Amino acid sequence: MLALGDGYWGITLPASPGDRYQYLVGSLALPDPVSRLLPEGVHGPSEIVDASFSWSDDQWRGLPFSNYVLYELHVGTFTPGGTLDSACSRLDYLCDLGITAIELMPVNAVPGSRNWGYDGVGLYAVQSNYGGPAALRRFVDAAHQRGLAVLLDVVYNHLGNEGNYLSQFALYFSTRHQTPWGNAINYDGDASPHVRRFFVENSLYWLREYHLDGLRLDAVQTIQDDSPQHIVAEIAARAHDFGQAVGRTIVVTVESDENFPRYILPAPQGFGADAMWSDDFHHVIHALLTGERNGYYQDFADPALLPRALAQPYVFQGEPFGFWQGRTRGANAAGVTLPSQIICIQNHDQVGNRAYGERLTALIPVGARKFAAALLLLSPHTPLLFMGQEYDESAPWQFFTSFGDPKLQKAVSEGRLREFAEFGWSDVPDPQAPATFERSRLQWLTSAENIEMLDWYRALLRLRREFVLDSPRTAQAAWSADRLLTVEIPAVSPRLKITATFPGTSLPVFRDEHWMLKLENHQDGYQIQVQTRATL
Repeated sequence: MLALGDGYWGITLPASPGDRYQYLVGSLALPDPVSRLLPEGVHGPSEIVDASFSWSDDQWRGLPFSNYVLYELHVGTFTPGGTLDSACSRLDYLCDLGITAIELMPVNAVPGSRNWGYDGVGLYAVQSNYGGPAALRRFVDAAHQRGLAVLLDVVYNHLGNEGNYLSQFALYFSTRHQTPWGNAINYDGDASPHVRRFFVENSLYWLREYHLDGLRLDAVQTIQDDSPQHIVAEIAARAHDFGQAVGRTIVVTVESDENFPRYILPAPQGFGADAMWSDDFHHVIHALLTGERNGYYQDFADPALLPRALAQPYVFQGEPFGFWQGRTRGANAAGVTLPSQIICIQNHDQVGNRAYGERLTALIPVGARKFAAALLLLSPHTPLLFMGQEYDESAPWQFFTSFGDPKLQKAVSEGRLREFAEFGWSDVPDPQAPATFERSRLQWLTSAENIEMLDWYRALLRLRREFVLDSPRTAQAAWSADRLLTVEIPAVSPRLKITATFPGTSLPVFRDEHWMLKLENHQDGYQIQVQTRATL
């Protein structure tokens, strides 16, 4: 190869789609860091891909984020086929449910064929057993035909351990900062402009080549960057500029457990993302309904926190946090809107990071699940569903991998056992066992009980479209001493009211000619009513 200056090298050779190649770095034959496809796995050669595609979404301009109802799915376990093409067969179902945006868990290349996606190393390559680049284009195009937006989960805080060859090419990692995975990605040291370009261009690549509507940036609190412009801010700005240039609404969301407004405040005060995952709503609901108090749930034991989770962007806004040994968590939420907070009652982390991957179906009764779903889907915040929860999927969703490195295989299996030993769990599923992956596939249950829950979700989402989306996205909530919850949306001149009680308490008789009962449920001691009224 010829030196091109500024650290870059290049060579021009005859090639065609389908040809495979590798780079020789010393004695190592390595895949291209910007491979679009790694058909033989993360250690094998790169394949040249024809990027042309007959798109049918020329009129698609995206959706305003205020209309988002997110559905998080993992391609490998969403359908029996475990591919992007087989996932297309469920798009009409998602539309009928009331979903408006799909959030794909990472689809870039990972070691083996079974992985959540967060051990990715081929950041530009679409996982081959998901169908590769052509299948992702078909999926996005089919979603757009149905009016569904598609976001992609991307991981810019670390790379996986197996097949990570970036350090063989340049100073992609730095000892200046440490992360839970080791040396941090070099966003602010020597040669960092080139590293930043690699990741910024990756974010634009997904939006440009695959017509994606946005990105979800994983665990941004672990990204270490002391540059004048944080890498998250640069990605958000470049993504929005791209969207403006092509006439499409592009959404950038971030995951963080910090409760810091800076991620979503506009530049220069903040990083300019559109929304962030907000854990507090989940934690309050989970602690209240399951009674669990271990880990971070210890800080959500007081049910009186529930109104704050419903009426505020998040609960902790600078108060001491016991799980953090009393350090303060969060900052004042002034200027943060409720729709900018993505909330859930289940997601891949909150289910999959449990020792056995239990869903709420296995933890709380059906009446409690209907209660939680109502608060989620009628909230002024932006709701996210984890695949299968809408019909009470009973299969667990467990942590699974298929590493090829024997040392890593042993480390991940033994590490999982150590992680949960303090809780007295000794028979934790082995992440490397194929059976762990197979147990995690959706079963698409269709019993009367499953259909009943699915209908409940559909009814709630219809009410959301009619009474929440076009109203001021605010709420007023109260929790009484006799365990009566009242939520009014919006906070002023409400159009929708939720009243609910818990086992041992009865709903008071309520009569008001201005309000109409739209939905109610009484099961397992949990009582909930949803009432609406016309605009006054």
